[in-house]
Amino acid sequence: MKKYIIVLTTITAAIMELLDTTIVNVALTQISGALGATIEDIAWVITSYAIANVIIIPMTGFLGEYFGRKTYYLTSMIIFGIASYFCGASDSLWELVLWRFIQGIGGGALLSTSQAILFDAFDAKDRGIASGLFGMGIVLGPTMGPVLGGYIVEHYSWEQIFYVNIPICILASILTILFIDRKVGEGEKKDQITIDYLGIMLLVLGIGALQYVLEKGESEDWFESRQIITISILAFIGIVGFVWREFTTDHPVVNLRIFNYKTFAISSVFTLVAGFGLFTSVFVYPVMVQRINGFTALETGLSLAYPTLIAVFLFPIIGKRMGAGANPVPFMTVGMLFFIIFGFYSGTATTDMGRWDFFPMQLCRVIGIALLQLPLISQAVAGLKPSEYPAGIALTNMIRQLGGAFGIALANNYVTNRTAQHRSDLMANMTPDNPLFNERLANMVRNMTNLTGDAFNATSMAYKQLELTVVKQAYFLAYLDTFRLVSIFFIVIFPFLFLLRAKKVSPVEAAKAAKAAAESH
Repeated sequence: MKKYIIVLTTITAAIMELLDTTIVNVALTQISGALGATIEDIAWVITSYAIANVIIIPMTGFLGEYFGRKTYYLTSMIIFGIASYFCGASDSLWELVLWRFIQGIGGGALLSTSQAILFDAFDAKDRGIASGLFGMGIVLGPTMGPVLGGYIVEHYSWEQIFYVNIPICILASILTILFIDRKVGEGEKKDQITIDYLGIMLLVLGIGALQYVLEKGESEDWFESRQIITISILAFIGIVGFVWREFTTDHPVVNLRIFNYKTFAISSVFTLVAGFGLFTSVFVYPVMVQRINGFTALETGLSLAYPTLIAVFLFPIIGKRMGAGANPVPFMTVGMLFFIIFGFYSGTATTDMGRWDFFPMQLCRVIGIALLQLPLISQAVAGLKPSEYPAGIALTNMIRQLGGAFGIALANNYVTNRTAQHRSDLMANMTPDNPLFNERLANMVRNMTNLTGDAFNATSMAYKQLELTVVKQAYFLAYLDTFRLVSIFFIVIFPFLFLLRAKKVSPVEAAKAAKAAAESH
């Protein structure tokens, strides 16, 4: 009975953490209106959470060892719950962004440490199944977020998408206290652990500054802005300084030396793009179908949920195969092909499509992610020494979140650029020598006259209506371009698959790797 309570507690905590990466996606319009922020600025509500995850995930192994895994896990859960309350109580955009960042700091441990605790609840031979269960959470969280968020926004208010975490945190905290045991000796070696304060500060500076440049560069006209130049310099100093520090110190907070392994370095590229594909597609799709296709928040969430519920059954199967030592490269190959199909297939969408019309596209996306996530982790650690598994898994999780954070920022800027280009192209057709335009304008003028009885201003109103139509169509075309961009990223890295050397891993070695990977968190 205790084993199943631990399974319930850890997977619920992990899903809750990942769910909060996307639960706000379907509420961006409502939050933007309530807090008086633009859609471009409101993206910080998502990216601040992702940045916090990126910073904290590679340090969870160290923090768990320093404070004790159970203590760190419980504390992080409490931080997550408190931050959730203040997110809902925020009165301004930047107050919400701050508490989302703090929420992400707490949430990073929920994702990582949950996996370690879950693996400890299973025997070595069953840890492939544990991987599959956890993999289900990795995709269920981000995909089910819009469903729950849509329901809450439609029936209650946007604040409730944060408040819903609080009772779950309280229950999970109680279960953690009662049923999760401390590991022998955990938290008792503080005097023997050296904290890499400089490495931590450089990591925060580099990632935070780079994300700011990616988010605000477009609106600030990139390097024409002194502010962007200054922050870009800080990003460069932070990232280069962090890399130098981690390679030269005897006690790095993140062991970057494992990038010397060719297989791990190449696998990290795939992980980055997989994170980009997962988070970008789940960010762009809700905004598009609500703005253009007229979906409600709940309809948007459901259109994401149905394909996920079908494909999610792949995870236990894939987990079992990975636990048995299967070659991950074929899984990765098929997963990438599905994602390439998803991007170009989604690029053919139309403005009159309904919920079920998007089903085949979204199914391709979820199958692609299912076939990529677990095999990527297995491939990443395949060439590492057992003592290096913890660092390998921590970095893999960090890189996936980093790909998501950068992907959302890139998508935001890409949509803005492409919208301007498409608007310009569409406006070029609105000329007096275009007979189709003249016919459309004449029909609109007649309709406006009949509708309002104001023949004098009918032409002006018709032009305004045409402008709104053009802007809407320009945004829609830009969103479709973004889906194609996801496919292009996967096409670009596809040849690197041939550089990966498939290493056959025995079931015993796979089980040891899984356990070591879990303990890294």
